[in-house]
Amino acid sequence: MKKTILLFMAIALLSCEKNKTSDCGDKICTEEFASIMLKFVDNKGAGAEVKDFNVINQRTGGRVTANSSIYTNTIKGAFIIVDDNNKLGLSEQGDDLKITGTSVETSQTKSAVIKVSGGKCACHINKISGPQQIAFD
Repeated sequence: MKKTILLFMAIALLSCEKNKTSDCGDKICTEEFASIMLKFVDNKGAGAEVKDFNVINQRTGGRVTANSSIYTNTIKGAFIIVDDNNKLGLSEQGDDLKITGTSVETSQTKSAVIKVSGGKCACHINKISGPQQIAFD
C-alpha cells in the first residue's frame, strides 16, 4: 500500500508542469469583452443605411472584421468596427483603421480613421483617437 502511494506521489510530482514565464509579466485582466462602435448618420443626424462597409488596417493593409459585428443590425447605421477578438492583429502602439461606407440613399462615400491599440500583452483593445460617427451630407 505504501509503495502504491509513493509511486502515485512520484508520478504526480514528475508530471507537474513548471511555471512558465510570460513576456507580458504578471497581468490581471477583467472578463469584459471590449468593442468599438461607429455610426453612420445622414445630414439630420439619424442613422443612415450603408452599403460597401469596409475596415482596413492601414499598417498591414488587411481587412478587419469584428466577430461581434453580426449583432449590430439592430441599430440603423451602427457598426462594430473592432472587438477583443481582433486584439492580436493590432499593435501595442495603435493602428490606424480606415472605415469606409457608402450611403444607400445618396450614394455618397465617406471615410474616417480611428486609431486602436491591442497586441499580445493587451487585456483589451483600446480606442486612442478618432470620431464616433461619420456624417453624410
